[in-house]
Amino acid sequence: MTRGRVATGVLALLLAALFWLPAFAPYFYLFVGTRILLLGLFAASFNLLFGYGGMLSFGHAAFFGAGAYAAALLLLHFGWPLALVLVAGMLVSAVLAAVIGALSVRLDEVYFAMLTLAFGMMVFAIVHQWRSLTNGSDGVAGFPLGQLLPGWDLQLADPAVYYRVVLVIVALAAAVLWRITRSPFGLVLSALRQNSERVAFCGVAVRRHRLLAFIIAGAFAGLAGALFAPFNRVANPDMVHWTQSALPVLMTILGGAGQFLGPFVGAAVFVLLETWITSYTTHWMLVLGLILTVMVIFFRRGLLGTLLERKARQP
Repeated sequence: MTRGRVATGVLALLLAALFWLPAFAPYFYLFVGTRILLLGLFAASFNLLFGYGGMLSFGHAAFFGAGAYAAALLLLHFGWPLALVLVAGMLVSAVLAAVIGALSVRLDEVYFAMLTLAFGMMVFAIVHQWRSLTNGSDGVAGFPLGQLLPGWDLQLADPAVYYRVVLVIVALAAAVLWRITRSPFGLVLSALRQNSERVAFCGVAVRRHRLLAFIIAGAFAGLAGALFAPFNRVANPDMVHWTQSALPVLMTILGGAGQFLGPFVGAAVFVLLETWITSYTTHWMLVLGLILTVMVIFFRRGLLGTLLERKARQP
């Protein structure tokens, strides 16, 4: 049996176990699990940019927040089914990513990072000041969840039901991202990360590929945000703030940049550590920072990346 089949089997068993988690776990663990899944998808969309494309974005929260606000406003004012809301959230974030990306992908390295940070700060300012639409610092709340699809009466307000819906959607989104990374486009993207000049000499349109990756990453970040708003019961400016953009960066590096499941591992470790530490002390950021520092120092390629590297060295 090949390693690929073993990994697929283990992953299938893990997904089955996660699907049946509500049967024996209290609601608290379902909330934690839902947050891990959503932040994992958020980080996975960033990993497409950074881990595969070599583009360090400090404004990725703009697309996460755009999806969240689109979902909250559509649910509040129109009561759309959640499935349509998610599609709309992805489209809104993709359009925003197309606008920002068209200007950002012209630059490389630190200039690209600083430009995405600047755009992220501008999006936050718009969200915070446009009170007639976003309700300012109070955010958009009080929206009903409604149905998943017309005629499909699921009790989405039930944490167990919503957890399973999120699990299925995140799994499908991850499968799509996996296919993208293994497609010819994904291979070109990885080549651009290693040496963009040589790829350009081969006649590849570098900016076009980077822009498309930027749009795809923005769309999936929007999907994570559109799922997070109903889970959080509010869409607020904190979701768009530049500090929110640090989360996918940290989770991706912690789990392993360039490793497809690395962001999900990083999200799980980060959320679980945060949940555990906050139950003991109010100075959780200090303790968490120390633990994460040690992890980054001793696991240079992230937790999953280092583990796979060490396993590959074994005879």
